Amino acid sequence: MKRYCLAVDLKDEPGLIRDYEHLHEPDQVWPEILESIRAAGIVDMQIYRTGNRLFMIMETKDDFSLDVKASLDKNNPAVQHWEDLMWTFQQPLPWADPGEKWVLMDQIFQLP
Repeated sequence: MKRYCLAVDLKDEPGLIRDYEHLHEPDQVWPEILESIRAAGIVDMQIYRTGNRLFMIMETKDDFSLDVKASLDKNNPAVQHWEDLMWTFQQPLPWADPGEKWVLMDQIFQLP
């Protein structure tokens, strides 16, 4: 099992943040999105928020690849539509590469 941690910011507007959270309630996420997440080898995904910063934890199968997931997403119209919708709420981190949304975080500590 692998773990990935990623971050992105939301636009700092209370109404947009409220709408974003609503779209991530269990009965609101599109079934096609949940299917694409699982089909890529993601076993568990959680998103946390503090202020306008989002933090995602993904637990994946050992053979999971971020590059393969990106390729699958690029060729999935439902995922592209969802990502376009999400981008209306999100903004890149100041240090993100151009066009980069979720930024992979580096682990700097683990309890010995």
